[in-house]
Amino acid sequence: MPETSAVHTIDIPGLTGASAGLTGEFVLPAGEGPWPGVVLVHEAFGINDVMRRQAERFARAGYIALMPDLFTEGGARKCLNQTFRELSAGTGRSFADIESARQLLIARADCTGEVGIIGFCMGGGFALAAASLGFGAASANYGRLPKPLDESLVGACPIIGSYGGKDNSLKGAARKLDESLTRLGIDHDVKEYPEAGHSFLNDEESGPPALRFIMKRILGAGPNPEAAADAWTRIDAFFGEHLAKKS
Repeated sequence: MPETSAVHTIDIPGLTGASAGLTGEFVLPAGEGPWPGVVLVHEAFGINDVMRRQAERFARAGYIALMPDLFTEGGARKCLNQTFRELSAGTGRSFADIESARQLLIARADCTGEVGIIGFCMGGGFALAAASLGFGAASANYGRLPKPLDESLVGACPIIGSYGGKDNSLKGAARKLDESLTRLGIDHDVKEYPEAGHSFLNDEESGPPALRFIMKRILGAGPNPEAAADAWTRIDAFFGEHLAKKS
């Protein structure tokens, strides 16, 4: 894949209800646009180098990538509980932050106007919850399912989901999501990887070192290169079909 501009932090003009001083990690593809865009939603540990590399990966694939910092107003320690409450409620500051990022991409002259969303861990839950909010495609990676499931997904864009069979926090989630999307007639691709756990798309261990052993034991958390390679192939094809081909 071609080189990209460096990932850097930018200010995101916040819509009503968004975080004060909202920022995000931004990276452009190489060459000349216009390109489709992707809003990336970070994992529960916040934006780190692992997450920045995910953004850069999308830029190399030909997307304008923007990852809003949902913890702008105080970091994970102060914002995590509130952010999860908003995820459960399906409304709040976090959703305003995500929509602010989408609107920034749409407004750019070098964006085609087609914008997808991808989330990891906590962000995967947001990708599902925001799938009916104007995005062209959504990728939920080991994301918590919204409740009530069918009602929450009515009118959703095409969805691709990837889950790990060893993730004890999301037992049966892939099957439930697949069945719901089938009932609703939404274009989708949902797959569970039996030998993978939570965070298997990460290219290295993430989160506080003191928690990694516990996360590995309970969630099977950690990189799984074989499952990740297959999941990325599916995600690239799915976004290519629903975003890039419309550009």
